[in-house]
Amino acid sequence: MANWNDNRSTRSGFGVSPSQTGDVAGRTTFDAGLRKHMLSIYNYMASGVLLTGIVALLTARSGLAVQFAQGGLLMWVVALSPLAIVFAMSFGRNKFSTATLQAMFWGFAVLMGLSLSTIFLVYTGASIAVTFFATAGAFAGLSLFGYTTKKDISAWGSFLIMGVIGLIVASLLNAFLIGSPGLELAISALGVLIFAGLTAYDTQRLKNEYLEIQQLKMSNPSAAAAYPVGKMVVMGALSLYLDFINMFLFLLRFMGAARE
Repeated sequence: MANWNDNRSTRSGFGVSPSQTGDVAGRTTFDAGLRKHMLSIYNYMASGVLLTGIVALLTARSGLAVQFAQGGLLMWVVALSPLAIVFAMSFGRNKFSTATLQAMFWGFAVLMGLSLSTIFLVYTGASIAVTFFATAGAFAGLSLFGYTTKKDISAWGSFLIMGVIGLIVASLLNAFLIGSPGLELAISALGVLIFAGLTAYDTQRLKNEYLEIQQLKMSNPSAAAAYPVGKMVVMGALSLYLDFINMFLFLLRFMGAARE
């Protein structure tokens, strides 16, 4: 793990062999590369969230969101298109070029903005803003935990994914069959917890993924070439974007003030 505050890790002292000094220099470069990589992911993710927010706000103000809320084919196209892009990026990442994945990511962010524009018809702008900043603060803390913790939280992955599947099934059942307000609140609470856990888990996963690729470059450069850093950045940004947006939407059900 990067030791940013310990200056001793970047200088040699009495009794330090040349080979040891070389290892220290290598680790310093290694850590700098990791920080640059993670910042690239965060910048992409934050830019995507910002683009989504701008598109959602402009769509709501234009009145187009009202048409989406009325149902029909247009609503389903807007609602399902982002999901289709996520599946295409996830299963086709090895086939698509980095530029294609980047274009798909920005297209996904725009479509998500269209889809989320309807929240401005349900909740007040002030409550949406408060929930957004609360989500941003929670996301920052959880991601920092995932990056800095020495504990291996990779075992969380399978349970969290199962939780996401359970949320989808429960949400569909409640929407079309049960219609229970109490169950909806329970689903929202679980959703916040699950995507909070995924934020920390995905951050550590992305960090470890980069470290593994760098180690592979040292031992087998030709094999490492199959994992372009540019693709890793885009796909990493997509993962964290989904964690953020889902945590925001579930939290909005608690903090959002309904329009009169």
